[in-house]
Amino acid sequence: MASVTFDKATRRFAKMDRPAVRELDLEITDGEFMVLVGPSGCGKSTSLRMLAGLEEVDSGAILIDDQDVTGLPPKSRDIAMVFQNYALYPHMTVTDNMGFALKIAKMRRSDIGRRVEEAAAILDLGDYLARKPKSLSGGQRQRVAMGRAIVREPRVFLMDEPLSNLDAKLRVQTRTQIAALQRRLRTTTVYVTHDQVEALTMGDRVAVLKEGVLQQVGSPNEVFMRPANAFVGGFIGSPAMNQFRLPLTAQGTELGALPVRLPRATLLAAHEEGAAEIVLGVRPEQFDIVAAQDRETPGLDVVIDAVEDTGAVAYLHTTAKIGQELTEVVVRAAGRQVHSKGEHLRVALRQDAFHLFSAKTGLRLPTDATPS
Repeated sequence: MASVTFDKATRRFAKMDRPAVRELDLEITDGEFMVLVGPSGCGKSTSLRMLAGLEEVDSGAILIDDQDVTGLPPKSRDIAMVFQNYALYPHMTVTDNMGFALKIAKMRRSDIGRRVEEAAAILDLGDYLARKPKSLSGGQRQRVAMGRAIVREPRVFLMDEPLSNLDAKLRVQTRTQIAALQRRLRTTTVYVTHDQVEALTMGDRVAVLKEGVLQQVGSPNEVFMRPANAFVGGFIGSPAMNQFRLPLTAQGTELGALPVRLPRATLLAAHEEGAAEIVLGVRPEQFDIVAAQDRETPGLDVVIDAVEDTGAVAYLHTTAKIGQELTEVVVRAAGRQVHSKGEHLRVALRQDAFHLFSAKTGLRLPTDATPS
């Protein structure tokens, strides 16, 4: 096992007007499962490839166990990589695929066999060792690719969107297996994905990137509950956080006809930067539907455009008039309730649950325990 350090690591490509990765500072501890997450083009795969030695580092450094590996070739870094497309040899059996790197390294045949059998037992592949990849399912092929990495007993596992080619059911099953396997082996793992559900359910910590810049790093709970800025708040969570750009009032702001009192610390911070507006972030589950008999309760009036009922919960995609504009609002409701397109509802905002960001910088604004 090993620690990994990105020390202001930067990668530039000739035809890009900005670095693909810009001064990435990230510490990954020994045995940690770190997930790099962000939208397409954010630099997460480039960061992984820099660590693997498959991309140059234009400035800064990368260290494994305090050893500077920036200039070392991939084979000298003692890492193993699992790719999105499995990269298995079609003419080889599972046994030969898993043991190929060890054979190239001229390891004794008995030792190769032992390692392959041990990895096959961990991954439940014992019945498939004589098969070739074409006779395996997608999930089984991915487990073979993981087995090929495990037998090398590397210091660091690197995984580049390994589940993206699997169907939805297999993705859920396999991500659970990968997380359990990492906990069992305790090998330092860097996992890249664009799927924030994978990030929140698999990693010890999550690093969120945007346009090559690290936005926030923390536990899944920290990143979800206290996003560092409006981008992280909008990216982490499914469905995405509702974000409303609203004018400031003496006491706070107004969401449609609904007054929203803001903490004193938030108002002071907004006034100090000379802001006339604020960004209010509300996750779909932070709205409560007002019962029809309680329509005197203050709230935001919405009209349902579509209902996405998943069984356990339903997501109501609605429209509300906020200011002079019609704005999309997503509200979570209990599943299997009767809601239909065109229905009018009133929703109330949980006063202690929303998120507040600067309209100028997008950064999270400070709060205190007492509203103004």
